Amino acid sequence: MGWLEGFGKEENVITTTLEQAVNWARESSMWPMTFGLACCAIEMMATGASRFDMDRFGAGAFRATPRQADLMIVAGTVNFKMASRVRRLYNQMPDPKFVIAMGACTCGGGPYYKYGYNVVKGVDLVVPVDVYVPGCPPRPEALLEGLMRIQDKVRAMKDLTRGQPLEVPIPCRTGYTMLPDELSTHEKANAFVKKTKEQATPAKA
Repeated sequence: MGWLEGFGKEENVITTTLEQAVNWARESSMWPMTFGLACCAIEMMATGASRFDMDRFGAGAFRATPRQADLMIVAGTVNFKMASRVRRLYNQMPDPKFVIAMGACTCGGGPYYKYGYNVVKGVDLVVPVDVYVPGCPPRPEALLEGLMRIQDKVRAMKDLTRGQPLEVPIPCRTGYTMLPDELSTHEKANAFVKKTKEQATPAKA
């Protein structure tokens, strides 16, 4: 049943379902968390500014606390030191909550995939990701597209329908990632780091 299913039968009356009304309220008031890690955060700020105006989609109220946010936009490189903090903030967000991985570094390590030993090879190893927005950095239009895909997912939620699962399964990785051969074991990784440091040492005049 659509929003205008019963429109016109009686004056000023529109019939709908409670589930559609709740989903409409959720998708029209997504509150992202103020959470920027690296250079992609500049593009996220531009998306919320007047030129691109993220507030048109009801998502302009960036919250400074995870307890009032339902959308985490992970914008930037996630280091292993920061991974536990990202997970802690995600756990503090109320359900239902959604995650956008913004940028190549967040999606899969980006340019630090091989040489960045301190970079998490994809934030989906830390938190479940709903929408990936690739790019280095992605344009604000790309982030708006990712937000609209989140709204599509919220619009299709069936939490109140009888016989439906309460949680929508989110595709995520197993926690393991394919590493280059020179980083596949600790011994090879240590030898690779030593060799890289030696090559990076400036030559004496």
